[in-house]
Amino acid sequence: QVQLVESGGGLVQAGGSLRLSCAASGRTFSNYFLGWFRQAPGKEREFVSAINWRGSMIYSADSVKGRFTISRDNAKNTVYLLMNSLKPEDTAVYYCAAGTGQAMGNIESQYDYWGQGTQVTVSS
Repeated sequence: QVQLVESGGGLVQAGGSLRLSCAASGRTFSNYFLGWFRQAPGKEREFVSAINWRGSMIYSADSVKGRFTISRDNAKNTVYLLMNSLKPEDTAVYYCAAGTGQAMGNIESQYDYWGQGTQVTVSS
């Protein structure tokens, strides 16, 4: 089992920045690929970004490319999401997730463990 706990959410003005963190405990963190998803009110959860176990491969949604950066620190068992140039449409609950399969991707079913989420609100 892997437990994931997100932090770093909050209220920010449009154009501002936030850095989300997701701390993992349980099994060996470096064995997993990690991802961030988000769910806005009234919408389905959507993929944001993912990173492989080594940090050498990153995959991001077009809507956040150039603004959001995913990274991981295996020594600290933590994955980060640095969000710059935030827009009101980025408002959502952000979830981190961990997967053990061979294919790192943007589909929820590829991920085995999920955090509880952290709220990000961007005001205009």
